[in-house]
Amino acid sequence: MEEIGMVLKNLDWSPLIVSMKTGIVATVFSFFLGIYAARRAVKMPPGKKAVLDGILTLPMVLPPTACGFFLLLLFSRRRPFGIFLYDNFDLKVVQSWLGCIIAATVIAFPLMYRNARAAFEQIDVNLIYAARTLGMSELKIFWKVVIPSAGPGIVSGTVLTFARAMGEYGATSMLAGNIPGKTGTISQKIAMVIQDGDYLTAGIWTVIVMLISFLVICLMNIVTGKKMKHVKKW
Repeated sequence: MEEIGMVLKNLDWSPLIVSMKTGIVATVFSFFLGIYAARRAVKMPPGKKAVLDGILTLPMVLPPTACGFFLLLLFSRRRPFGIFLYDNFDLKVVQSWLGCIIAATVIAFPLMYRNARAAFEQIDVNLIYAARTLGMSELKIFWKVVIPSAGPGIVSGTVLTFARAMGEYGATSMLAGNIPGKTGTISQKIAMVIQDGDYLTAGIWTVIVMLISFLVICLMNIVTGKKMKHVKKW
């Protein structure tokens, strides 16, 4: 216990701060992009929907390192797009916190998209028809009828997206690297200290991640539970 106390006392908390910031920003991007993409996919014919769904879900089934390699090729300053971003907007993605955000967003986005799409597909269309007969605009129907009806699925997708973005390792390591205090996340810290043979520090960080994940899951269950109180139990 004394040894654990010493480790906690000297622990560098920057990986937690970087992970939390990355998770929050990536979740915000994934939330709006995921809802937009899910809404567009629901309205598409089956053929186009299958193609779009395959493209948007691909990061979820590919190894994170493969996604990281693709992002590295895309945003590298040796490639046309990376050169364009740097020369015109002074944006450096590789080895930067922006790279952390992009990598986490790409990997976590499919969770938001899939949950939102599933929630939209389960909405009773009669609610939408009724809102149209009352003269509501399509935008107002979306925010006043569709989003509240799909609330539990959207909340679940948002919480899972945050958890996935905060724990991302493979793509983040390849695109953003592991710069302490800048791009070094909890996942990267665990891998680094294990390589150094410091299993105690790795264990402490693992417990921290487990506690955060547990709290995230509990939050998701509480929020979705409140929204589903009206549903009869069988």
